[in-house]
Amino acid sequence: MLKTVRIPDNEQYRELKQFIDEKKDEKGAILDVLYKAQELFGYIPYEVQYFISEEMKVPISQIYGVITFYHFFRTQPVGKYLINICLGTACYVKGSEDILKALSKELKINTGETTSDRLFTLTTARCFGACGLAPVMNIEKNIHGRLNAQKALNVIREIKEKELKKETDNG
Repeated sequence: MLKTVRIPDNEQYRELKQFIDEKKDEKGAILDVLYKAQELFGYIPYEVQYFISEEMKVPISQIYGVITFYHFFRTQPVGKYLINICLGTACYVKGSEDILKALSKELKINTGETTSDRLFTLTTARCFGACGLAPVMNIEKNIHGRLNAQKALNVIREIKEKELKKETDNG
């Protein structure tokens, strides 16, 4: 059974439509449009996929296929802080799996999930090219290296404290 999709009339959709109108006749436009959609919405939910499909006159299965083929597109919302743990050989040998387990336990989420407060999303990657700093994690384009489970937990706890302080100062 097909989902009924109601597309809201808001600034994000208007901006995406304008972008699609500018790009839809270009070769490889789907990737550009999906990048733009993710930039606007933070991820690409079914409703946005449907909208792109309708506007570009492309089957939604093709849109979904591109999204799921490339690892950088997301179909679920992500947290404010995307924690990416390297599981490449150097990092793995030096304990990145232990770091991943500790963070998963601390945050009460599994890999690929987002905390209920939408503060953290926990992900993994195969290599960051920072093997000399192994094991490493990336948060907000910052590489944290030479980690162990406790050091990684301290980074996360510092972020939590900073966010709590922001809430207290603003509230």
